[in-house]
Amino acid sequence: MDVLINIDVDDLERATTFYLRAFNLSIGRRFGEEVVELVGGTVPIYLLAKRAGTLAAAAQPRDYARHWTPVHFDVVVEDIDAAIMCAQAAGAVLEQPVRTSAWGKLALMADPFGHGFCFVQFLGRGYDEIATPPA
Repeated sequence: MDVLINIDVDDLERATTFYLRAFNLSIGRRFGEEVVELVGGTVPIYLLAKRAGTLAAAAQPRDYARHWTPVHFDVVVEDIDAAIMCAQAAGAVLEQPVRTSAWGKLALMADPFGHGFCFVQFLGRGYDEIATPPA
């Protein structure tokens, strides 16, 4: 199975600049005026130009104010403080103080387009610190 990340944005050039700077990505390909492929991570990210107010799933109008969704992406980093500083310089917002757990550190972030994402810095054995062995 291959995984792609698609992110709707209302300003493709501004979003491209943000994601290139915040995550140290590069442009893979452009698909006309409405799609940019970003590469440099473990999966490609596609930025899709979609105007605010246009209909999305279940006929809901797109809104780029900060919103919650049960689906988001996490970015695993070696140095969470450096990653936060880089993303903030590009326009991201740190929404809560960094939390430290047995498995690692977590930073809840938001991009300038209303989408949430997290930085994760694993400590020790990462999620294995809290995993239950299979039965």
